[in-house]
Amino acid sequence: MDFKYEENRIYLESSDGKCIAEITFPSISKNEVNINHTYVDTSLRGQGVANKLITALVNELKKTNKKAYATCSYAIDWFENHPEFDDLYLEDKK
Repeated sequence: MDFKYEENRIYLESSDGKCIAEITFPSISKNEVNINHTYVDTSLRGQGVANKLITALVNELKKTNKKAYATCSYAIDWFENHPEFDDLYLEDKK
């Protein structure tokens, strides 16, 4: 899967340029982001695309030395099920 990377967004486009999957994570401080949205088009559901998106984001967080809060229910559940990434996840917003 060839995700595209923008500041505060990782996404996948269809061949006609339509966004078919994305995760957004606006900055809330210099070293923190809020994972606020995960979307996967119905044509891709059940294929692990959301997991791949958040894994790509986790890799970006590691590279940039950032940590994340989550207001997106998928991201909250994902971090709860992946305690190996607790060092990147800030459960409670200040």
